[in-house]
Amino acid sequence: MEDTTGLFTPVGNTGTHLHLDLPEGTIDPRVGISYNATAAARAELLNIYNLATAMDTALISLSRACPFYEGQATRIAAHTAHYRGSEAFGWDGVYTELPQVGGLQPYAASAEELVQLQFARYYAWLEAMDRAGVERHLFQKAGGSLLKAAWNRVRLNPLGTVEMRGTDSNYPEVTLAIAALVYNAADRVRRENLTVRPTEGARTFVLKGDRLFVPEYKYLNGELLYAAATEGVKSPAVAAYLESILRFALTDKSAGVEYLTKLSSAIEDYQTTESEIWRDFAPATAQLAQEEGLRLVRESCNKLAEQVESLYRQHPAVPASIGST
Repeated sequence: MEDTTGLFTPVGNTGTHLHLDLPEGTIDPRVGISYNATAAARAELLNIYNLATAMDTALISLSRACPFYEGQATRIAAHTAHYRGSEAFGWDGVYTELPQVGGLQPYAASAEELVQLQFARYYAWLEAMDRAGVERHLFQKAGGSLLKAAWNRVRLNPLGTVEMRGTDSNYPEVTLAIAALVYNAADRVRRENLTVRPTEGARTFVLKGDRLFVPEYKYLNGELLYAAATEGVKSPAVAAYLESILRFALTDKSAGVEYLTKLSSAIEDYQTTESEIWRDFAPATAQLAQEEGLRLVRESCNKLAEQVESLYRQHPAVPASIGST
C-alpha cells in the first residue's frame, strides 16, 4: 500500500498467543475461577498465572519481529508500544489510557485476589464504555462477559487456559523456541509443585527449595519492561533475567530442546528477527520506502517458506489412515 508520500505504510505487527492448560473445570467464564475447583487446581492456577506474568517481559525480548511501524523505523518493540501502550513511557498504544484492560495485570497472592483482579478489570471496561457513550447492553448482547472484557498480556481464557499474549508473530523456529521455553518452565512448576512468589528487590528467577522467586511487579512492568522494549537482549538487566529463566526451564527432562539451542547459547549474542532485519536495512532516513518495504516482505516470506519446509522434512506429517481402526 502506498500513500501520497510514497512510503510503505502497513503496520504488520501481530501477536502469537500461547496457552497453558489448567485442570478441567478450573475456569468459569462467569466468575473467573470455578466455585467447584479443588484446592489443588486453584493453587496450580495461581502459580501458572504468576509464572506467565513473570515471563511476559521475556516474550517481548525474544520475539521482537519488526523494527517498523506505519513506515517509520521505531527502534522500539512496535507491537508492545503500539498495542499495549504506556502513559509512563509515552507509548501511544491502543490501551495506553486503559492499562487495566490491555496491559499486564499484577501478580495475585491468592485465588480470591485473582478473581478480584478480573472483576476490577471488567468494571474498568464497562466504565470506559460509558465514557465512550456505548450502551452496556450492546456488549452483553454480543456475548460479552467477565473474561471477554480482557485483552491483557496474561489473562484467564474462557477455554480454560492461562493465555499469554505478549509474543510477536515470528518465524517458526523463534515461535517454537519460545513455546518450548514457556512449556518447560510451566512443566517444572507443576512437576515439582513449586510456589511462584514475586519478591521485593528480585531481578531474576531464583529457585530456593520449593519456592521460585521472580521479579516484583513494579520492576517487571517498569524498568525491565522499558529495557526489553528499547534495548532488548542487549540490556544487561534483560540478559540476566533471560539467563535465569533459561537456567530454570532447561533440565534433563526438558522437551523441545532442539528449539532452545539458539536461546541457550550466550544470550548477549542472541539475534532477534527485528535486529536481523535492521542489520540488513540501511536507509538514508528513518522512513521505509515502498520498494524497500516490498523487498523486505519478499525476503521474509521466502525465509518463512524455507523454515516451514525444513520443519516438514524433520517432522513429516503422518497420514491420518496410518494407525486408524
